[in-house]
Amino acid sequence: MLGGSFGVAILRNGMSIILMLSFFLMLDRPRLPMKKTVCGYVLFGFSMIMVCSLWYLLDYASFIKMAPLSSLPLIGIFCTLMSRDKIYLSLYKMGAAFYLFSVGTFLGVDVSRWWFDGNLWVDILVRFLCYSVMLVFTWKKFRKQFLEGLDFLVEEMDLFSTFTLFISVFFGAIIAYWPNLQGFSVFNMVRAFFVLVMAGFLQYTILHLYIHLGREHHFQTEKELLELNEQLLRSQLDLVGESEKEAARIRHDVRHHVLLIKDYIEKGDMENLMDYLDEYGEDVGNRRVKVICAHPAVNSILSVYTRQARSKKIAVNLDVGVMPGIQVRDIDWVAILANIFENAIHGCQDSGKMEQEIDIYIGIKGNKVIIQCANTYTGNVRIRQGLPGSGKGEGIGTASIIKTASRYGGEVDFAMEDDRFVSRIMLNLPGK
Repeated sequence: MLGGSFGVAILRNGMSIILMLSFFLMLDRPRLPMKKTVCGYVLFGFSMIMVCSLWYLLDYASFIKMAPLSSLPLIGIFCTLMSRDKIYLSLYKMGAAFYLFSVGTFLGVDVSRWWFDGNLWVDILVRFLCYSVMLVFTWKKFRKQFLEGLDFLVEEMDLFSTFTLFISVFFGAIIAYWPNLQGFSVFNMVRAFFVLVMAGFLQYTILHLYIHLGREHHFQTEKELLELNEQLLRSQLDLVGESEKEAARIRHDVRHHVLLIKDYIEKGDMENLMDYLDEYGEDVGNRRVKVICAHPAVNSILSVYTRQARSKKIAVNLDVGVMPGIQVRDIDWVAILANIFENAIHGCQDSGKMEQEIDIYIGIKGNKVIIQCANTYTGNVRIRQGLPGSGKGEGIGTASIIKTASRYGGEVDFAMEDDRFVSRIMLNLPGK
C-alpha cells in the first residue's frame, strides 16, 4: 500500500470490494430475486467500504497487514448466504475473486513503485484499469462458459479441490501484499509475478478439469441411456414380430372357424354352435395383451422386462399405479425402471435359488413418486458412496439411477432384507 488520505482509502477500498462482489454476482445463481439481491449487495458493499476506510484511518499499520485477509471471510460469508449454489462452488468463486483482487493490488503497487516513484494516483489508475478489464472479460467471455459448466462443477467439486484452490490463492495473496518483506527489488517483484501466474493457471486448470470430468460423466450416463433405449426398442421389435406372427396365425385359423360355424348353421345344430362360440371367445380373451398400467412408457418398459424375467423362470409381481401426464420424463423412466429391473433379473440368476421372484411397486403419494423393487438375492452387498457392489464389482446402472433421482431432488436407498435385495427410489414431482 502507498498510503493516502481518507478519501483515497475510500476510493481504493471501494474499487477492491466492488470487484469482488461484482465478480461473484456475475457467476452466481442468487437465492433471492435479482432486485433484492442487488440491493443487498449494494448495502453490504457500502458498509464494508466504510468499515475498511475507518480502520485505515484509525490504525494504518494493522490495516495494511490484516485488512485484506480479514475482510475475505466476511465477504465470503455474505456471498455464500446470498447464493443458492453449493458451498464448494461459492468458495471457488470467492477464491477466484480474491485472486483477481490480489493481481490488481500487486500490479498497482509495483508499477507505481517501479516506474513512478510510488505515486498513489498511478496505483489507483492501474488498479482501476485492471479491475475494469477483469470485470468486462468476466461479463463478456468467462460468465457464459462458467454458467454453462455450472452443473458439472456442482457434481464434481469437493472439499479437496476447494482446499487446493484456497492454498494457491492465499499463497499468491501473501506474495502480492507483502512483496517487500525482504525489500523492494527486481527479484522480489519477478518472484511475486510468477507465483501469481502459477496460482492463476492452477485455478484455471481446476475449473476446466472439473468441467471436463463432469461432461465426461454426463456423456457416459447419456451413452448408458442410449444403450438401454436401444435394448428396449429391440425387445419391443421382437414383441411386434411375435404379434405379427400371432395375427397371421389367427387369420389362418379364422377360415377354419368360419367353415365350422357354417357347418353348424347348415345342420341347425345351435346348441353345439353356442358351445363352440363360448370356447372361442374364452380363447380370444386369454390371448389379449395385458396392460400393466395406463402410462405408455412405464407400461412398455415393464412389459418388456417382465417378459424377459418370466422367460428365465422368474416370477414377477407388479403393483403399479401411474397415470399419463405425470411430470417425469420418459427417458428418466427408462433410466430408473430398466436399470432396477435388469439388476433384479441378474440378482435372481446369481442367487442360485430354485424359486426366484421380483416384486415391483410404483405409486404416487402426494407430490412424490415411490418406486420399490425387491428381488431374490443371496450374495454379499457392500454400499460404497451410495452404490451397491459385490465381489464381482459395482452394480449395473446404479449410478444412472442415483443421478436421475437427483435430477428430481429425490433419494435412493439400497439394502439387503431377508435374502432379498431391495431398491427404493423416491422422486419429488415438480409443480405441486
